[in-house]
Amino acid sequence: MPIDRALIRQIRLLDEYDLRRLMIFVRGLLLQSPEAGFTEIEPRGDAKVTYRLEHVKCGKRGCTRCPHGPYWYAYWREEGRLKSRYIGKNLPEGATPG
Repeated sequence: MPIDRALIRQIRLLDEYDLRRLMIFVRGLLLQSPEAGFTEIEPRGDAKVTYRLEHVKCGKRGCTRCPHGPYWYAYWREEGRLKSRYIGKNLPEGATPG
């Protein structure tokens, strides 16, 4: 199904803050869609995944509710670099915080 052109025009008008919120929303939708073939995290090999509950600053000027959250994040090392992935408000089933 093609994306509506009016929707694309509206997305182009969003500021950085709202674009980041849109990305988080879309990732959440993708993670809830098993038929799409996405997984919560994608570490390579036998990487150890650590889950952390964090509060996040939104970066919006004048926000009186910062920091927001708490939200779950997954962390692991891949080729010597620390990787992370936003998980959401709920920890995936079977995952243990570390």
